[in-house]
Amino acid sequence: MGFLSVLSFAHRCIGERLQPGDIAVDATAGTGADTAFLCATVGAKGTVYAFDIQQEALDRAAERVGLRQEASGRLHLLLESHANMRQAIPPSDHGRVAAVMFNLGYLPGGDKRIITRPETTVPALDAALSLLKPGGIVTAVLYPGHEGGREEAERVESWAASLPEEECQAVVYRFANRSGNPPYVIAVEKRKV
Repeated sequence: MGFLSVLSFAHRCIGERLQPGDIAVDATAGTGADTAFLCATVGAKGTVYAFDIQQEALDRAAERVGLRQEASGRLHLLLESHANMRQAIPPSDHGRVAAVMFNLGYLPGGDKRIITRPETTVPALDAALSLLKPGGIVTAVLYPGHEGGREEAERVESWAASLPEEECQAVVYRFANRSGNPPYVIAVEKRKV
């Protein structure tokens, strides 16, 4: 058995902590893979907020989840920057979010000029941490191989390294001997008080 892919590693980190009935956030809906994973994991009694600045991404997420009447009350698709997640998520859910997933870069099959940027991603990561319950987790899949991706990855890595260890623990999962600029994951767990 080989090592997990970066996406599988992010899903495993989330899956080990997220429970049916929990609240989760997909900060970058993209193709809807993470949105669908979060919806399946929190189940019928859970809630998922999915953010993207492109309607095409939200449409893909809805299609991937198979948005039916029974899912419409638990999945909230928000045409909004992830930097605004704290304002967009109801205050009653602040401090109750179990997991937040980021899959940075551009929408596969979409306009590659529309990318996530550190100016919005770092504030979004701060917002995500503020929304987490103790023991909650944030994962960020980083893609340094595209234009603008290396700068964003470096900023996110600096952000994670600067977190106070008494409040959070952060890990980096990457393939050290893969050529080019392969994607990698940063996962941050909010410590239980």
